[in-house]
Amino acid sequence: MAGKHMASSSLPNPRGGSSRSPILLLTFSLLSLSVLLFLFSVLPSHPNPKPSSNLNTRRPESNFVASLEHFLTSQSPGSRPIRDDTVGSDDPEAVKKFDDLLWQREIRRVYEDPYYPAATSAIRVYVYEMPAKFTYDLLWLFRNTYKETSNHTSNGSPVHRLIEQHSIDYWLWADLIAPESERLLKNVVRVHRQEEADLFYIPFFTTISFFLLEREQWKPLYREALKWVTDQPAWKRSEGRDHILPIHHPWSFKTVRKFMKNAIWLLPDMDSTGNWYKPGQVSLEKDLILPYVPNVDLCDAKCFSESESKRKTLLFFRGRLKRNAGGKIRAKLMAELSGVNGVVIAEGTAGEGGKEAAQRGMRKSIFCLNPAGDTPSSARLFDAIVSGCIPVIVSDELELPFEGILDYRKIVLFVSSADAIQPGWLLTFLKSISPAQIKEMQRNLAKYSKHFVYSSPAQLLGPEDLVWRMMAGKLINIKLHTRRSQRVVKESRRLCMCDCKRANFTGL
Repeated sequence: MAGKHMASSSLPNPRGGSSRSPILLLTFSLLSLSVLLFLFSVLPSHPNPKPSSNLNTRRPESNFVASLEHFLTSQSPGSRPIRDDTVGSDDPEAVKKFDDLLWQREIRRVYEDPYYPAATSAIRVYVYEMPAKFTYDLLWLFRNTYKETSNHTSNGSPVHRLIEQHSIDYWLWADLIAPESERLLKNVVRVHRQEEADLFYIPFFTTISFFLLEREQWKPLYREALKWVTDQPAWKRSEGRDHILPIHHPWSFKTVRKFMKNAIWLLPDMDSTGNWYKPGQVSLEKDLILPYVPNVDLCDAKCFSESESKRKTLLFFRGRLKRNAGGKIRAKLMAELSGVNGVVIAEGTAGEGGKEAAQRGMRKSIFCLNPAGDTPSSARLFDAIVSGCIPVIVSDELELPFEGILDYRKIVLFVSSADAIQPGWLLTFLKSISPAQIKEMQRNLAKYSKHFVYSSPAQLLGPEDLVWRMMAGKLINIKLHTRRSQRVVKESRRLCMCDCKRANFTGL
């Protein structure tokens, strides 16, 4: 019976088992301890390890529309905690207080960092939290209207495609405000206190507002943005010298940008003839050239390999044949090259059909002609680069992005306007390029193409990365001119400006 069985179990073992119980207990204890020590030796120090916050497994998206869709549905203002001390003030005391805070930080870095102010660490950027009408509202406007393909500019270019070409303001801003766990770039960090910043980023979408709003809408919006930014103590302190202003289309912000000429402008080129920028407004020392966003898809390693044997066309061009200003050279070039064997010259725009035609043509060609247009630069140059087609640049005033880092002679042929229009000269020159040199330039194009593809998340060695590498070289001069402007008596001594710099003119 159960009760009796339990009682009998407490009786002494007739075989003497009770005398061995201490030995068994000791043996069991030692065995348990050994098991525990083994488990501690093989298990990680943290029982529930979390994946590294620095690992970003999201596939980079280089299509503007697709990236914008993801951004707007995941980065709305209401869904993000805003830690921001943006403030507008007309009080001179606020400017002095901010200047003192910045001085305390900088002098501490002078004594603690033997390399300061050389850029040995990440650039610290303060991103203004501007009202939504300058930022999110404009992005939503583009998103909700981009399928309206009948909307064209006065010269026939599809408006939304044009905005995509100049969407550098979106790609930079989207990376700067992304959570650190999703970012790959480590040479720039966002700070949330203005006195910690090296530079200040102004997130106003000037190109979208110009092309998608009516004149009576964008003109007052420009004035509001101007007042909002210039009321900031940080702007007043430096007069904008440490502020980054993305105005990548030549028409962007044109009515008011003269009041912000000290800022670092992000530009497509440096047309200094006066057609787009007034003398003294732009300079390589102050501003930064950024590449257009390519219209065509990237020709990756597999594409390069497959297209190599298909490149039968010697020289290819597709675009507008009639342009103004320096672009008048196009008509002369077309008259010289039309109908020549091995040369394809076609009229076309940047619309969807134009994109496909340009992409096919570039991937079948050895050289791609890049003459000046209304401005010295065009997106066609970067279309050629990412297509593996060696650019032939005929634009004497052209300035190129990231030229402090990249040597364009390795991937581009530069031809003066005077030579290009001489009868037979251009074709003779191209045919003189050896197959070995062509192969080498094509290999270099495959390496360089990553430098011109914007993406989210921004990639190492992509254009967003190179922007901050170039910015690092500007920091010391920005601090120099800011401090000098604070002490120079303006009435008795000329401030160092760029007005005296000689413009670069193209002669035909």
